[in-house]
Amino acid sequence: MATRAPLWNSRHQAGLALAEAFADRRDLGRDTTLVALPRGGVAVAAAMASRLGLPLVTWSVRKIADPSWPELAIGAVAAGGVVVWRDGAGGRRRATTASEHGWLRDQEQELQRRQRLFGDPPGDQLRGRHLIVVDDGIATGMTVKAALLSLRRLRPASLALAVPVVDRDVAGELGRLVDRIEALAVVGDLQAVGLWYGHFEQLSDREVLALLQGCRGGIPSTPPAPPLSGP
Repeated sequence: MATRAPLWNSRHQAGLALAEAFADRRDLGRDTTLVALPRGGVAVAAAMASRLGLPLVTWSVRKIADPSWPELAIGAVAAGGVVVWRDGAGGRRRATTASEHGWLRDQEQELQRRQRLFGDPPGDQLRGRHLIVVDDGIATGMTVKAALLSLRRLRPASLALAVPVVDRDVAGELGRLVDRIEALAVVGDLQAVGLWYGHFEQLSDREVLALLQGCRGGIPSTPPAPPLSGP
């Protein structure tokens, strides 16, 4: 990929810019919720919450990958038993391999840990509300697809997707799963989300919890406290 200047210095800056696309939902917390995908999506959504005056919750989702090639998602798992696999003829083989090697089980366990730690809400608390799902960038779209399918099962009033940068082909696919999609940059052949940020450090669990506690209408002020992990 050609060298290029980043569009945003940080996730916070991107979130402030993205909030402008949802000015029509400002101060409508009575029926609208920002739903952040941990970890990186929380930093973007926290900035949006501060600008829009909307409540913020998390909805955990986990990428499934071959440990020898951890950056490439072969699938993803989300709440409600939703599991999606990378498209193509190899989908069934990937599912079988992930199950046999315990990769799926490991990510289901990590999903449950994050749900408890970050205080993901029960599904009935989101039913009938306008949900704005937020991530910090979308390359393959596997985790976001799993999250959207999981949230759609809750029968929200509407489902929107908000993201600073997204791959063009993936945007087309995900757009069919939502009522509205807002992206600041739609990029052909997006290889690395971090290239679009000046600073793109991985967030720790502790940093995510601090962001959530600082948001108006976010998770309870005293979250559960299992052992914290790093990035």
